[in-house]
Amino acid sequence: MSVFAVVPAYVGPGTGFAFLGSFLTLAASLVAGAASALLWPLRALRRRLRRGGRKARVKRVIFLGLDGLDPRMTERLMGEGKMPNLARLRAGGGYSRLRTTYPALSPVAWSSFATGVNPARHNIFDFLNRNLRTYAPEMAAARVLPGGRSLRLGKWRIPLSRPVVEMRRKSEPFWTILSRHAIGSTILRVPVTFPPDEFGGRMLSAMPAPDLRGTQGSYSFFTTGGGEPAENVYRLRENEGGFEAEIEGPQDPMREGAGALKARLRLERRDGAWRMEIGGQCHPLQAGRYTEWIRLRFRGAGGPAIYGMARFLLREGAGVELYATPVQIDPERPALPISHPGSYAMYLAKRQGSFATLGLAEDTWALNDGALNEAEFLEQAASIQKEREEMFFSALERTRSGAVACVFDTSDRVQHMFYRHMDGRAGRTAYEGTIERMYEDMDRLVGMTMARAGAGDALFVLSDHGFQAFRRGVNLNAWLWRNGYLALEDGRAEGGDYLEGIDWERTRAYAFGLGGLYLNKKGREAKGVVSESEAEALREELTAKLSGLRDEETNEVAIRRVYAAAKLYRGPYLDAAPDLIAGYGEGYRASWDGVKGKVTGRVFEDNGKAWSGDHCVDPELVPGVLFSSLPLEADDPGIEDMAATALELLGVPRPAWMEGRPVVGVG
Repeated sequence: MSVFAVVPAYVGPGTGFAFLGSFLTLAASLVAGAASALLWPLRALRRRLRRGGRKARVKRVIFLGLDGLDPRMTERLMGEGKMPNLARLRAGGGYSRLRTTYPALSPVAWSSFATGVNPARHNIFDFLNRNLRTYAPEMAAARVLPGGRSLRLGKWRIPLSRPVVEMRRKSEPFWTILSRHAIGSTILRVPVTFPPDEFGGRMLSAMPAPDLRGTQGSYSFFTTGGGEPAENVYRLRENEGGFEAEIEGPQDPMREGAGALKARLRLERRDGAWRMEIGGQCHPLQAGRYTEWIRLRFRGAGGPAIYGMARFLLREGAGVELYATPVQIDPERPALPISHPGSYAMYLAKRQGSFATLGLAEDTWALNDGALNEAEFLEQAASIQKEREEMFFSALERTRSGAVACVFDTSDRVQHMFYRHMDGRAGRTAYEGTIERMYEDMDRLVGMTMARAGAGDALFVLSDHGFQAFRRGVNLNAWLWRNGYLALEDGRAEGGDYLEGIDWERTRAYAFGLGGLYLNKKGREAKGVVSESEAEALREELTAKLSGLRDEETNEVAIRRVYAAAKLYRGPYLDAAPDLIAGYGEGYRASWDGVKGKVTGRVFEDNGKAWSGDHCVDPELVPGVLFSSLPLEADDPGIEDMAATALELLGVPRPAWMEGRPVVGVG
């Protein structure tokens, strides 16, 4: 699902952002919570007066999203009797493979789920965009616009206006349309909901909600071992019978160039038991077991405290090691807007305790790096799923009408990280059946949801795409360089990350992200060289050469087909799309360097990481699944049809611009 794992940081919160978010969001949340309680009777009356449209066919529409659930695996396990609840749902309603988006990426597909339109109408084409002026990477789904006003006193900087977090997804999600008809919704962790939408309902954000450092997930690993500290790796310093270190938080908002704020931690062993002191509080540690969420406070000179939280895992062996999750936004004191209303995250935390708030909460990169092992990763994923289940079932209990949608990520993350155990690349291991057991657990979740769905509910269980192996990577920029479409600056044998080192005046095409290939067009890119009259011929030439491209070492088809965005999409944001989309073959995906736009000497290379399964391939290879408690009437349902289905079932006519169509009868 996630390219964020290969992006160490993104163009996110700048200086002063975390400070203002923490201070102002908390105040706003408290006011909003009080106002919500006082105004509830008036809002309820207004909803009754405003409720209109056709007569609803159902009382509730429930969407249970199981990210990445693959139809081939699901169908096989149902046939073997290992997914009885999904089999029962199919027998009582319907089942179909679900057409995904081009490309088959979670932010793209879930945006189409929400809005009912193709990517050229909702403006999300990948995890990353490139800036047309600088060619630098940008987050596709959200960006921070600086507030602009600040008071400077030497090195001190006092922000006077609040930056704006902008949602870059366009078009309207179905829950906003429902709210205009006084129909409420509860939307939990659906991707591309940061910052949260403002509508007549409740929402908890998912990706691309950052950690407190402004990245998509930067863990910390502390060790007494030898060697030089590296990225994310820090030294535990021995001091007075214990060990000390600092965990990094957000940038200091008050002083120019001061770097990150830090919280000091100390490890001590007394009477055979470990404890950690941080922020004036002592927490017991047990080797091999995660702590609960521990609140962290970061404070610079002259500024208020900024709160985050993390979980810690202690290991003992030849030395002492301490893993810390990315420092996440504290839902009780959110430094950034992660819910609507602002008090909703606080309410959930008070009700069930702290929970993961990072958009991509399972730490896949820590497993890639070896900072976590397989068992520790699975334990972390299970705890996050438990948190999600508690809030989902609570929402089902409290949302008596309207729409409820919740997306679970475990199915995606486990397949990304454990595919090598299933397809034999890792040899015979204790984790061979991990993915199959995960599918059986998703069936358990479906059964629990079915038990809570009443006769007046429509239940849909769906995935945004399927899965396959990721054995070999393709570096499109290396191919473009080798074939004369891309040039490097004089004297360079390869490029750097994020298109660094490319000679744009001699480059006609370049690749970036998980499947996008762009022409360096005049009038669009700052240093474009391809004229409009040349563009179509170049697109056709690249399509012909890359479609059916074979891996020169294995003789397998690495790219099945190349798709022209202009032939796939129609909409006002077409020019923001990649010009071409590579549909990779079975076992292939964009290489790790290729995703970052790096030009290397090799076009094809083995993927040796734990991240061994993927879906960033030809979308025809990885459809999703769709189960329904109502009979399905669509011949070829697509994920864009879900928004229209929700509206029509709840008695709200779909707008003329919505491309999706209901998948069940609504007459």
